[in-house]
Amino acid sequence: MNFSRAARRVLAACGLIACASPALAWFDEGHETIAAAAYSQLTPDAREAAGRLLRLNPDYAAWTAGAADSERDRIAFVHAATWADDIKRREDFARGSLGGDGAHAVDNIGYADRRMHAYWHYMDLPFSGDGSPTRPAESPNALTQIRAFAATLRSNAPDSVKSYDLVWLEHLVGDAHQPLHATSRFSRRLPAGDNGGNQERICRAFVCGLKLHAFWDSLLGDSNAPRDAIAAAARLPAPDPARAAETDPQVWFEESAGLAREAVYTAAIGDGEGPFDIDAAYQANAKAVARDQAALAAARLAHMLNAALAK
Repeated sequence: MNFSRAARRVLAACGLIACASPALAWFDEGHETIAAAAYSQLTPDAREAAGRLLRLNPDYAAWTAGAADSERDRIAFVHAATWADDIKRREDFARGSLGGDGAHAVDNIGYADRRMHAYWHYMDLPFSGDGSPTRPAESPNALTQIRAFAATLRSNAPDSVKSYDLVWLEHLVGDAHQPLHATSRFSRRLPAGDNGGNQERICRAFVCGLKLHAFWDSLLGDSNAPRDAIAAAARLPAPDPARAAETDPQVWFEESAGLAREAVYTAAIGDGEGPFDIDAAYQANAKAVARDQAALAAARLAHMLNAALAK
Protein backbone atom coordinates (compact mmCIF):
# COMPACT_ATOMS: atom_id res chain seq x y z
CA MET A 1 0.00 0.00 0.00
CA ASN A 2 1.38 3.45 -0.91
CA PHE A 3 0.94 6.53 1.26
CA SER A 4 1.57 10.16 0.50
CA ARG A 5 4.10 11.98 2.62
CA ALA A 6 1.25 13.89 4.26
CA ALA A 7 -0.47 10.64 5.17
CA ARG A 8 2.74 9.22 6.59
CA ARG A 9 2.99 12.22 8.89
CA VAL A 10 -0.54 11.54 10.13
CA LEU A 11 0.59 7.99 10.97
CA ALA A 12 3.63 9.21 12.84
CA ALA A 13 2.04 9.28 16.29
CA CYS A 14 3.37 5.89 17.34
CA GLY A 15 6.89 6.88 16.42
CA LEU A 16 6.64 10.19 18.23
CA ILE A 17 5.29 8.52 21.35
CA ALA A 18 8.16 6.06 21.32
CA CYS A 19 10.60 8.95 21.09
CA ALA A 20 9.20 10.57 24.22
CA SER A 21 10.73 7.91 26.45
CA PRO A 22 14.25 8.36 27.92
CA ALA A 23 17.01 7.96 25.33
CA LEU A 24 18.40 4.44 25.33
CA ALA A 25 21.23 2.75 23.46
CA TRP A 26 20.45 -0.33 21.48
CA PHE A 27 17.03 -1.51 22.63
CA ASP A 28 16.96 -4.30 25.25
CA GLU A 29 17.38 -7.05 22.68
CA GLY A 30 20.51 -5.41 21.32
CA HIS A 31 22.21 -5.17 24.68
CA GLU A 32 21.08 -8.66 25.65
CA THR A 33 22.29 -10.11 22.34
CA ILE A 34 25.74 -8.62 22.89
CA ALA A 35 25.79 -10.01 26.43
CA ALA A 36 24.67 -13.46 25.29
CA ALA A 37 27.37 -13.58 22.64
CA ALA A 38 29.97 -12.41 25.15
CA TYR A 39 28.90 -15.01 27.73
CA SER A 40 29.61 -17.80 25.25
CA GLN A 41 33.20 -16.51 25.01
CA LEU A 42 33.89 -16.23 28.76
CA THR A 43 36.31 -18.58 30.44
CA PRO A 44 34.96 -20.87 33.20
CA ASP A 45 36.65 -18.67 35.82
CA ALA A 46 35.07 -15.52 34.41
CA ARG A 47 31.63 -17.13 34.25
CA GLU A 48 31.91 -18.26 37.86
CA ALA A 49 33.03 -14.83 39.04
CA ALA A 50 30.37 -13.00 37.02
CA GLY A 51 27.66 -15.31 38.34
CA ARG A 52 28.75 -14.70 41.93
CA LEU A 53 28.86 -10.93 41.46
CA LEU A 54 25.50 -10.71 39.71
CA ARG A 55 23.78 -12.46 42.62
CA LEU A 56 24.41 -9.22 44.54
CA ASN A 57 22.29 -7.16 42.14
CA PRO A 58 18.92 -6.28 43.72
CA ASP A 59 17.10 -7.46 40.58
CA TYR A 60 18.77 -10.88 40.47
CA ALA A 61 15.71 -12.78 41.75
CA ALA A 62 13.48 -11.16 39.13
CA TRP A 63 16.02 -11.83 36.37
CA THR A 64 16.26 -15.54 37.15
CA ALA A 65 12.66 -16.31 38.12
CA GLY A 66 11.67 -19.60 36.47
CA ALA A 67 15.15 -20.29 35.10
CA ALA A 68 16.68 -23.72 35.58
CA ASP A 69 19.53 -23.83 38.08
CA SER A 70 21.98 -24.63 35.28
CA GLU A 71 20.91 -21.54 33.31
CA ARG A 72 20.65 -18.92 36.04
CA ASP A 73 24.14 -17.51 35.56
CA ARG A 74 23.66 -17.12 31.81
CA ILE A 75 20.17 -15.62 32.12
CA ALA A 76 21.32 -13.19 34.81
CA PHE A 77 24.30 -12.13 32.71
CA VAL A 78 22.05 -11.47 29.70
CA HIS A 79 19.49 -9.55 31.76
CA ALA A 80 22.19 -7.51 33.52
CA ALA A 81 23.14 -5.80 30.26
CA THR A 82 19.92 -3.76 30.39
CA TRP A 83 20.06 -2.70 34.05
CA ALA A 84 21.66 0.68 33.29
CA ASP A 85 18.68 1.48 31.04
CA ASP A 86 16.11 -0.12 33.36
CA ILE A 87 16.90 2.37 36.11
CA LYS A 88 15.99 5.25 33.78
CA ARG A 89 12.36 4.11 34.03
CA ARG A 90 12.31 3.86 37.82
CA GLU A 91 11.10 6.49 40.25
CA ASP A 92 13.58 5.44 42.96
CA PHE A 93 16.50 6.72 40.83
CA ALA A 94 17.20 10.41 40.32
CA ARG A 95 17.68 11.63 36.75
CA GLY A 96 20.09 14.43 37.61
CA SER A 97 22.55 15.93 35.14
CA LEU A 98 26.28 16.13 34.70
CA GLY A 99 26.40 19.65 36.12
CA GLY A 100 23.81 18.98 38.79
CA ASP A 101 25.45 15.81 40.07
CA GLY A 102 28.74 17.63 40.49
CA ALA A 103 31.34 15.57 42.34
CA HIS A 104 28.87 12.67 42.53
CA ALA A 105 29.05 12.30 38.73
CA VAL A 106 31.99 9.93 39.20
CA ASP A 107 30.74 8.08 42.27
CA ASN A 108 31.55 4.37 42.28
CA ILE A 109 29.92 3.18 45.49
CA GLY A 110 27.76 0.30 44.26
CA TYR A 111 23.99 -0.02 44.44
CA ALA A 112 23.70 2.63 47.15
CA ASP A 113 24.10 5.12 44.28
CA ARG A 114 20.57 6.13 43.27
CA ARG A 115 21.60 8.34 40.36
CA MET A 116 20.81 7.30 36.78
CA HIS A 117 24.06 8.79 35.39
CA ALA A 118 22.56 9.21 31.90
CA TYR A 119 25.76 11.01 30.83
CA TRP A 120 27.73 7.77 31.30
CA HIS A 121 26.04 6.20 28.26
CA TYR A 122 27.85 8.06 25.49
CA MET A 123 30.94 9.95 24.43
CA ASP A 124 30.01 12.53 21.82
CA LEU A 125 33.12 13.00 19.70
CA PRO A 126 32.26 16.08 17.61
CA PHE A 127 32.44 16.58 13.88
CA SER A 128 31.12 18.99 11.29
CA GLY A 129 30.70 18.49 7.58
CA ASP A 130 30.24 22.18 6.81
CA GLY A 131 32.93 23.82 8.93
CA SER A 132 30.64 24.78 11.81
CA PRO A 133 32.29 25.20 15.21
CA THR A 134 32.15 22.11 17.40
CA ARG A 135 32.22 21.40 21.12
CA PRO A 136 34.39 18.70 22.71
CA ALA A 137 32.84 15.70 24.46
CA GLU A 138 32.03 16.27 28.12
CA SER A 139 33.52 14.21 30.92
CA PRO A 140 32.79 11.90 32.67
CA ASN A 141 31.40 9.87 29.82
CA ALA A 142 31.19 6.29 28.61
CA LEU A 143 34.91 6.08 27.95
CA THR A 144 35.96 7.33 31.39
CA GLN A 145 33.53 4.93 33.06
CA ILE A 146 34.52 1.86 31.03
CA ARG A 147 38.10 2.46 32.08
CA ALA A 148 37.16 3.09 35.70
CA PHE A 149 34.89 0.07 36.02
CA ALA A 150 37.32 -2.28 34.31
CA ALA A 151 40.04 -1.14 36.69
CA THR A 152 37.76 -1.74 39.68
CA LEU A 153 37.00 -5.29 38.53
CA ARG A 154 40.75 -5.96 38.52
CA SER A 155 41.18 -4.48 42.00
CA ASN A 156 40.50 -5.56 45.58
CA ALA A 157 37.36 -3.45 45.78
CA PRO A 158 34.34 -4.91 47.63
CA ASP A 159 32.23 -7.35 45.62
CA SER A 160 29.22 -5.06 46.11
CA VAL A 161 31.00 -2.40 44.06
CA LYS A 162 32.36 -4.89 41.53
CA SER A 163 28.82 -6.19 40.94
CA TYR A 164 27.60 -2.67 40.14
CA ASP A 165 30.59 -2.09 37.86
CA LEU A 166 30.02 -5.37 36.03
CA VAL A 167 26.44 -4.54 35.06
CA TRP A 168 27.53 -1.10 33.91
CA LEU A 169 30.40 -2.55 31.88
CA GLU A 170 28.08 -5.02 30.16
CA HIS A 171 25.96 -2.07 29.10
CA LEU A 172 28.59 0.52 28.26
CA VAL A 173 30.71 -1.71 26.05
CA GLY A 174 27.54 -2.21 23.99
CA ASP A 175 26.94 1.54 23.96
CA ALA A 176 30.48 2.16 22.71
CA HIS A 177 29.66 0.21 19.56
CA GLN A 178 26.44 2.05 18.69
CA PRO A 179 27.72 4.74 16.27
CA LEU A 180 25.38 7.42 17.57
CA HIS A 181 26.67 6.99 21.12
CA ALA A 182 30.08 8.10 19.92
CA THR A 183 29.47 11.36 18.10
CA SER A 184 27.55 14.60 17.75
CA ARG A 185 27.23 16.38 14.42
CA PHE A 186 27.46 20.17 14.36
CA SER A 187 26.07 22.14 11.42
CA ARG A 188 24.64 25.47 10.40
CA ARG A 189 21.10 24.44 11.32
CA LEU A 190 22.14 22.53 14.43
CA PRO A 191 24.93 24.70 15.84
CA ALA A 192 24.64 23.15 19.32
CA GLY A 193 25.10 19.65 17.89
CA ASP A 194 22.56 16.95 17.21
CA ASN A 195 23.24 14.95 20.41
CA GLY A 196 23.97 11.73 18.60
CA GLY A 197 21.13 11.91 16.10
CA ASN A 198 18.47 12.83 18.65
CA GLN A 199 17.66 16.11 16.87
CA GLU A 200 16.89 14.60 13.44
CA ARG A 201 13.75 12.68 12.54
CA ILE A 202 13.33 10.20 9.72
CA CYS A 203 10.64 8.65 7.56
CA ARG A 204 10.57 5.00 6.51
CA ALA A 205 7.78 3.03 4.88
CA PHE A 206 4.60 4.74 6.16
CA VAL A 207 5.94 5.86 9.53
CA CYS A 208 7.37 9.34 9.92
CA GLY A 209 8.77 11.10 12.97
CA LEU A 210 11.13 8.53 14.47
CA LYS A 211 14.38 9.97 15.82
CA LEU A 212 17.46 8.98 13.84
CA HIS A 213 19.05 7.83 17.09
CA ALA A 214 16.08 5.62 17.97
CA PHE A 215 16.15 4.03 14.51
CA TRP A 216 19.76 2.96 15.05
CA ASP A 217 18.94 1.73 18.56
CA SER A 218 16.24 -0.51 17.10
CA LEU A 219 18.37 -2.35 14.56
CA LEU A 220 19.14 -5.39 16.75
CA GLY A 221 15.50 -5.99 17.68
CA ASP A 222 12.99 -4.93 20.30
CA SER A 223 12.36 -8.06 22.37
CA ASN A 224 13.33 -8.09 26.03
CA ALA A 225 13.31 -11.87 26.41
CA PRO A 226 16.77 -13.38 27.11
CA ARG A 227 15.90 -16.48 25.07
CA ASP A 228 15.38 -14.31 21.98
CA ALA A 229 18.73 -12.62 22.60
CA ILE A 230 20.52 -15.94 23.07
CA ALA A 231 19.11 -17.14 19.75
CA ALA A 232 20.04 -13.87 18.03
CA ALA A 233 23.58 -14.05 19.41
CA ALA A 234 24.09 -17.40 17.73
CA ARG A 235 23.28 -15.78 14.37
CA LEU A 236 25.74 -12.87 14.64
CA PRO A 237 28.58 -12.78 12.11
CA ALA A 238 32.08 -13.68 13.26
CA PRO A 239 34.04 -10.50 14.05
CA ASP A 240 37.36 -9.74 12.46
CA PRO A 241 39.92 -11.31 14.86
CA ALA A 242 42.35 -8.40 14.67
CA ARG A 243 39.67 -5.85 15.48
CA ALA A 244 38.16 -8.05 18.18
CA ALA A 245 41.54 -8.11 19.92
CA GLU A 246 41.65 -4.30 20.21
CA THR A 247 41.57 -3.57 23.95
CA ASP A 248 41.68 0.25 24.03
CA PRO A 249 38.16 1.66 24.54
CA GLN A 250 39.30 4.98 23.07
CA VAL A 251 39.78 3.17 19.76
CA TRP A 252 36.30 1.66 20.03
CA PHE A 253 34.72 5.11 20.27
CA GLU A 254 36.86 6.49 17.45
CA GLU A 255 35.80 3.57 15.24
CA SER A 256 32.14 4.12 16.08
CA ALA A 257 32.40 7.84 15.39
CA GLY A 258 33.94 7.02 12.02
CA LEU A 259 31.07 4.65 11.26
CA ALA A 260 28.61 7.40 12.12
CA ARG A 261 30.17 9.72 9.57
CA GLU A 262 30.28 6.94 6.98
CA ALA A 263 27.07 4.97 7.49
CA VAL A 264 24.69 7.16 9.53
CA TYR A 265 25.11 10.65 8.11
CA THR A 266 24.84 9.74 4.45
CA ALA A 267 23.48 12.09 1.81
CA ALA A 268 19.99 10.98 2.90
CA ILE A 269 20.38 12.74 6.26
CA GLY A 270 20.43 16.42 5.48
CA ASP A 271 21.08 19.41 7.70
CA GLY A 272 18.47 20.28 10.29
CA GLU A 273 15.70 18.34 11.98
CA GLY A 274 14.13 16.75 8.90
CA PRO A 275 12.19 14.53 8.62
CA PHE A 276 14.45 12.76 6.12
CA ASP A 277 13.44 9.77 4.02
CA ILE A 278 15.66 6.71 4.36
CA ASP A 279 15.31 4.06 1.68
CA ALA A 280 15.61 0.28 1.80
CA ALA A 281 19.30 0.39 0.92
CA TYR A 282 20.09 2.71 3.85
CA GLN A 283 18.15 0.47 6.21
CA ALA A 284 19.79 -2.72 4.97
CA ASN A 285 23.27 -1.27 5.35
CA ALA A 286 22.43 0.04 8.82
CA LYS A 287 21.26 -3.42 9.86
CA ALA A 288 24.50 -4.99 8.61
CA VAL A 289 26.60 -2.39 10.44
CA ALA A 290 24.66 -2.99 13.66
CA ARG A 291 25.16 -6.75 13.50
CA ASP A 292 28.88 -6.38 12.84
CA GLN A 293 29.18 -3.93 15.73
CA ALA A 294 27.28 -6.24 18.07
CA ALA A 295 29.61 -9.13 17.28
CA LEU A 296 32.64 -6.91 17.83
CA ALA A 297 31.25 -5.55 21.11
CA ALA A 298 30.63 -9.08 22.40
CA ALA A 299 34.16 -10.25 21.63
CA ARG A 300 35.71 -7.17 23.23
CA LEU A 301 33.48 -7.41 26.31
CA ALA A 302 34.41 -11.06 26.75
CA HIS A 303 38.11 -10.27 26.42
CA MET A 304 37.84 -7.49 29.00
CA LEU A 305 35.96 -9.66 31.51
CA ASN A 306 38.19 -12.69 30.99
CA ALA A 307 41.16 -10.51 31.91
CA ALA A 308 39.48 -8.70 34.77
CA LEU A 309 37.83 -11.73 36.41
CA ALA A 310 40.65 -14.25 36.01
CA LYS A 311 41.66 -16.00 39.23
